[in-house]
Amino acid sequence: MISTTMATALNEQIKWEMYSANLYLGMSAYMQDAGLTGFAHWMRIQYQEETAHALKLYDFLLARGGQVVMLPIDAPAAEWANVLEVFEATLAHEQEVTRRINELVRLAKEEKDFATDIFLHWFVSEQVEEEETVKDIISKLRLIKGEGQGMLLLDKDLGSRVFTPPPAN
Repeated sequence: MISTTMATALNEQIKWEMYSANLYLGMSAYMQDAGLTGFAHWMRIQYQEETAHALKLYDFLLARGGQVVMLPIDAPAAEWANVLEVFEATLAHEQEVTRRINELVRLAKEEKDFATDIFLHWFVSEQVEEEETVKDIISKLRLIKGEGQGMLLLDKDLGSRVFTPPPAN
């Protein structure tokens, strides 16, 4: 059985993943309104990923005998100055997610909760990939300066992204 302390921390992470999903869905709407359907699609996939992450945590917590508590979620930001600002906010957000996942790993080790520690390794690897991907998009946005044909090509590229569900626990 999972400790109350660890269960509370995982419930907080479920809340954070759902906040992340809402943030990315809002960003998708911003991109859609700007006529950038590929960017909007990419953010919708982010939304799906974050929801899947929340469910992965949810299922794990239940499997370990913990109680899932659906905590209230704050409304995320809804306005940005431009596409680059959206992705800079995305990177800052993913870095915060990484910090939170690392804190969960630290807590699992401190609690000698080896099952949770091992479970969280997938999230650690996922965060490395998330940050790297967003940094790459930011680099491309800076290169093309948010203008013209480069923006349209990047929009087309991001529109080809496919959602891949995470592996089962």
